Amino acid sequence: MHVAVALEDLPLSIVIGSGAEYDSYRFEETIGAIKVRTGYRPETRPEEIVADSIYDDTQVREFLRRRRIKASIPENKRNRKRRKRGRPRRFSKKSYAKRLAVERFFSRIKTGFRRIIIRYERLDRIFRALVIIATFFIYWEKLQEKF
Repeated sequence: MHVAVALEDLPLSIVIGSGAEYDSYRFEETIGAIKVRTGYRPETRPEEIVADSIYDDTQVREFLRRRRIKASIPENKRNRKRRKRGRPRRFSKKSYAKRLAVERFFSRIKTGFRRIIIRYERLDRIFRALVIIATFFIYWEKLQEKF
């Protein structure tokens, strides 16, 4: 399950992939699925992406550069045999702290919706439906907190 999460711990887009798939393969699809209705036209391009070091890949960084999205992704030391020369990649510890929203979202999924984490369902459409129902309940809880 690949999820783009807003700062309020609410999912913006969810893409279901196979468990044996490398995470960065579905990055473009996950970011491309973001559509936030703010008025006349939906917002499809976030200002900044804060991701884990798993997404430290040249294809991911080029995709973000093409769409003019700032990236705060730490360098994955396992991918580098020696330090790269040239301009260092952008990484902000202050903005990386915002990544806790993703951890809080998955914590809510793990504590309240155990069936999703274990994934008993074989069919993707049934699993996706359960994930959508779980996110509905998460949004509902957030709305109850505000009122």
